[in-house]
Amino acid sequence: MRLHTLTVTAFGPFAGTERVDFDRLGRGGLFLIHGPTGAGKTSVLDAVCFALYGGVPGARNKDRSPKSDHSPPDLEPEVTLEFTVRGRRIRIIRKPRWERPKKRGVGTVSQNQKVVVSELVEGAWQGVTTRPDEAGQFVGDLLGLTLTQFCQIVMLPQGDFAQFLRARSDDRRKSLERIFNTRVFRDVEEWLGGHTRKLEREVRSAEERVREVAGRIAEVCGSTAPNDPEELTAWAAELAVVTTATARDAEAITESAALERGRAREALSAGRTLRDRRDRLAAARERVALLEEHRPWRAEAEERLISAERTDAVTPFLRARDQRRTELEKAEMTAVDRLSLVGGWSGVDTTGMVDAEPLRAAERIRHDELARLDLLREDAERRRSLHRELTGLDRELTTLRAEAARTRERGLTLPARVETITGELERARERAVLLDSARLALEAAERRGNAVVEVERLDDEVARAEERRRVAVDAAQEARDRAQDLRERRIGHMAAELASGLTEGSPCAVCGATAHPSPALPSEEGLVSAEEERRAQAGAESAATRRAEAENDLVSLRERRSAALERTEGRDAAAAAEEVDTAGRALVDAREAVAEVRRHEEELSQARSELERVRSREGELDRRESELLARRESATAEHERLTALLDRARGRDAGLDERVARVTGEAELLREAAEAVDRRARATEELRSAEVEVTEAMAEASFADETEVRSAVLEESERRGLRARVRDFDDQWAAARARLSDPELMAAEAEEAPDLVYLETAAVAAERAADRTVAWRGGLVDRARRAAELRIALADRLSGSEPVLRRYAVAQGLSTLAAGTSPDNTDSVRLSAYVLAARLEQVVAAANDRLATMSDGRYELRYTVDKAAGDGRARSAGGLGMRVVDSWTGAERDPATLSGGETFFSSLALALGLGDVATAEAGGTEIDTLFVDEGFGTLDEDTLEEVLDVLDRLRDGGRAVGVVSHVADLRQRVTTRLTVRKSSSGSRVEHHG
Repeated sequence: MRLHTLTVTAFGPFAGTERVDFDRLGRGGLFLIHGPTGAGKTSVLDAVCFALYGGVPGARNKDRSPKSDHSPPDLEPEVTLEFTVRGRRIRIIRKPRWERPKKRGVGTVSQNQKVVVSELVEGAWQGVTTRPDEAGQFVGDLLGLTLTQFCQIVMLPQGDFAQFLRARSDDRRKSLERIFNTRVFRDVEEWLGGHTRKLEREVRSAEERVREVAGRIAEVCGSTAPNDPEELTAWAAELAVVTTATARDAEAITESAALERGRAREALSAGRTLRDRRDRLAAARERVALLEEHRPWRAEAEERLISAERTDAVTPFLRARDQRRTELEKAEMTAVDRLSLVGGWSGVDTTGMVDAEPLRAAERIRHDELARLDLLREDAERRRSLHRELTGLDRELTTLRAEAARTRERGLTLPARVETITGELERARERAVLLDSARLALEAAERRGNAVVEVERLDDEVARAEERRRVAVDAAQEARDRAQDLRERRIGHMAAELASGLTEGSPCAVCGATAHPSPALPSEEGLVSAEEERRAQAGAESAATRRAEAENDLVSLRERRSAALERTEGRDAAAAAEEVDTAGRALVDAREAVAEVRRHEEELSQARSELERVRSREGELDRRESELLARRESATAEHERLTALLDRARGRDAGLDERVARVTGEAELLREAAEAVDRRARATEELRSAEVEVTEAMAEASFADETEVRSAVLEESERRGLRARVRDFDDQWAAARARLSDPELMAAEAEEAPDLVYLETAAVAAERAADRTVAWRGGLVDRARRAAELRIALADRLSGSEPVLRRYAVAQGLSTLAAGTSPDNTDSVRLSAYVLAARLEQVVAAANDRLATMSDGRYELRYTVDKAAGDGRARSAGGLGMRVVDSWTGAERDPATLSGGETFFSSLALALGLGDVATAEAGGTEIDTLFVDEGFGTLDEDTLEEVLDVLDRLRDGGRAVGVVSHVADLRQRVTTRLTVRKSSSGSRVEHHG
């Protein structure tokens, strides 16, 4: 992958549009991204990551939006990146989520992230996708790297790898899992553990089911189950056989008891039958004697039924005559009542009236008048409707005139109110137009105030840093002088040092002579050993490192103070505070004016709308009043005409309805009177005919008078009851006589009376004995059956638990092997740690190729299964230890003991090695553009040259390497530079070389 160009707009510290030409920078292979602290060097790398993945590394990805705070509020942020990977030229234009000012009014609107991915095909850009999710999938598939892997491989963050170098095994494992995506092996370990626990629960469940069946067998057979599962089958078989044999032996005893019970039952039944026959014979004799006493009643009842049947021919005529007499009495009373009601006003003489024709003639006269009145009903209804209409029109006119008066009064006041609101609105608009300028003034004042505070703080920090630098310079110079002094003394006393090792007869290491007549002697100060010289040199190097760090810190603080002093624009604390206060008041006044503008605009719109509605309503009310007056005049004339017509028709009555009701009532009374006279005449004639029919019927039925008929009458229910009693008497007489002639009853009288008490006692005793015997045998049979069933169930449970036990044994072995606790795992290393250890070995091997050059062959990294420095866990928890081998001493060292410079080039070598392995893991994607971020300030001149030489070798094959640093010495060593400059209005970039 090779980067070509990067263009950023309103992104991070860059307020405008800045373009980075990586082709120009990478032309020489090695280039420097330089600038003061906080200028935005890392933001260039963040922009590359954001263009590719839509996010930035580490905690910076949690910011709400990467939009620059220095850019105008309405400038849209954008990042454009062109790069080539696997021979394909790709361009990505990505816009982050940001808050855009509203086009109308105040406030902001959220703009979602946008992306456009294009590919250069045959000289023209062709679109790939515009969806963020598809763009992320496209980049991931093309590069074969996630955001985390890309930052670790391409960005080479030195601080992270220094931590990785010194980390504990568990922390190193987490870093390697993120880079190499080996979480699947941890998931396998967890799945095996969970699966083993699940099978263990199944094993316990199967054992509990077996123990449950064994307990039930012990309960049924009254025995105790053995503890050994292998003995359960034989134990259950033995109990089942014994129980079955016992049940079979009980059958003979049960059959004997059943026979004895049958004989006792038969004897008791025969005794009860004999006693019943003797009792029935005695009862039949008593019943015959009682019935003989009631035989006269039987003859009397028969005679009474015959007389009642003769009355059936006479009673219908008697009832008909009585009914006609009742009807005549009712008709007479009705006729007298109706005639008395119509006699005074009808004009008809009702005294002794027999014919009803005069009454019907008077009724016809009333009906004719009703027909004439019915024709006037519609006019009466029309008159009432007109009266209601006139009443409603009067009310409506009153309401209309009151509303018209209020409307005219409101129309006189509204124009003045519109003019007043218009003036207030113009004045508020003049104040509100200053809102944006007031906001910008306040922001600028606050930035200057913050810069003043930062300058005061940095003055103190610079003073302390100068003191630290002075102390570090003195200490470094003193350590250097001491090391130089010891080196000169050792060189000066080298002859004495060699002479101290001479012995008589042994050859000299310098001249080869075996005689040593005048060996050199040390001075009074004594000899300087090689170990003392090494310690002094190490102390001098450490002091030089601290001196460089102090100088770099001082330079950084001075640059930060200069930038902060520029942002103050010459203000002191009092002036800056006064500016902030003044700008704040101006902004508050402008915001209040904006609120007033909205309020006055709404009031003005409402007042104008109301004035227009009032004027329109005035005209509408005038038209409505004219229409109502015309309708009222027409309705009044028609109401007066109908009133005169109806007054003539009602006569003396209060109204037309009252007259109709009175005439209708008179016609109805006349009709009822005529009908009553007719009914009275018919009832008189029907009564005479009914009396003749009664006399004829009594003569035919041989009754002397009506009294004899009524005394012989019986109702049908009385007849049915009397007949039933006669039949019942006859049935009882016949049944009693039949029982007296039964031969079984007569034979029972000759036999001896049985002793039922003795027979019942014997039968109960036999019954109880048989029941106890049957229950005893049933219990034995049931126990035998249950024992046989439970024996089969036990065999099924035992056979069903065997597969679970086998699966559990296999799963437990795999789980402990993967967890590092199995005896077969000789190194006691977890599966995930074993896989990561293989990756770490590859990384260490790749890192040592470069570390040998950087350290001049002195240092080598070595992987070990032992725990790392400060790691309190056992080897099974990590197995990812790392040591540093010092070839000068042959000793292994903990990475935590390395100096600052040694740590830098060791971690750099480790980062490059990890990049090589991770790249191969991702599919071999070539990384043609690398960035090394910070860490060079800890190196001395010689080591810096060696590190730059290693970085220079990375250019093989056309690779470009960017060094991100603010160390001043690198500007003389790397001529191709991208300088990031910062100011109060935002950062910008410049290309050099």
